[in-house]
Amino acid sequence: MENMDSTVLGNSLKQLTLFCLIVLFAFIIGKIAKLGLLGYQKYFLKKGREITSLSMGCLADSVSLLTLTIALYYGSNILTLGNAEFLIQTALQTLITVAIAHTVWVLVEVPNQIFTNFSQKTDSKIDDMLAPLIGHTLRTVIVIFTFIEIAHDISGKQLGTILASLGIGGLAIALAAQDTIKNIFGFMVILFDKPFELGDRIKVDGFDGPVEQVGLRSTRIRTLEGHLVTIPNGEMANKSIRNIAKRPHIRNILSITVTYDTPLEKMHQAKAILEDIFKDHQGMRPDYPARVYFKDFNDTSLGFFIIYWFHPPAYWDYLAFNEKVNFAILERFNEAGIEHAFPTQTLYLAGDPNRPLNLN
Repeated sequence: MENMDSTVLGNSLKQLTLFCLIVLFAFIIGKIAKLGLLGYQKYFLKKGREITSLSMGCLADSVSLLTLTIALYYGSNILTLGNAEFLIQTALQTLITVAIAHTVWVLVEVPNQIFTNFSQKTDSKIDDMLAPLIGHTLRTVIVIFTFIEIAHDISGKQLGTILASLGIGGLAIALAAQDTIKNIFGFMVILFDKPFELGDRIKVDGFDGPVEQVGLRSTRIRTLEGHLVTIPNGEMANKSIRNIAKRPHIRNILSITVTYDTPLEKMHQAKAILEDIFKDHQGMRPDYPARVYFKDFNDTSLGFFIIYWFHPPAYWDYLAFNEKVNFAILERFNEAGIEHAFPTQTLYLAGDPNRPLNLN
């Protein structure tokens, strides 16, 4: 009876007490280390050492879990586990693998931030596209190696055997991941062909808006209506893309019409007015002067054709200039007594003495 009271599942009170003390000590050490790292994080942040501060913060997020799992694993060696020893040791070893993977996972933010800072200092938009991929790629590698290590811990097989097993299933995975591979190659095409960059306003598949993000799988466009559109890179690489952000100017074509009863001298005056309005206009470059022509004999009007180019292609400035032009044309035509045309029809009625209808 005394022997039963002094043991629990084959472990003496001394063993259990020592195990609990080790776990408690590791828990306390983990909390102290976390507080210390958070303190260093604030200290380095005040000193302007952003990357070092970020490193301290990342370690603070994982140190408690890491110290506790290590304590559980090595502390379990003190206990008598009997038939459950292999199962418990394997579970604890897997837990350590996960804890280490978690530590490396959060530390990925450090090189990711370094590359992001670097990309912000360069004029190239390619760096801006690549920066988010650094973290995604490293974390994907971490997940793969974590699963391989967990498989090694559980199965007890050599790493080469596990990799060979993965190779056998690789063909099936590749067949299932055809679209993913296609999208990755599409990303490479976008990266090197550079039909657009981050922030460029593009038109594709009827969607119009700036490019918000380019990932390994897809490209995201924020439309002018505010909607977020996601297009797979495999499709994007094969589409006709209009990069509005890269246009050197905004071209506009105007059609100004006047009535058919406008006298010839008024027609010359109308053309002179239009040429004067567009002479050395705002946003004009010497090699892109505006053009004004009397072009059309329409069904109900005489038409002037005007084409001009606005530099640089700032859309709101262009709209303000276009409004100014419209007001100027309206004002000066009214002053000159030149009437704008609108769709009209002239009817000749039988029996009208003023306009006899000739039936011969």
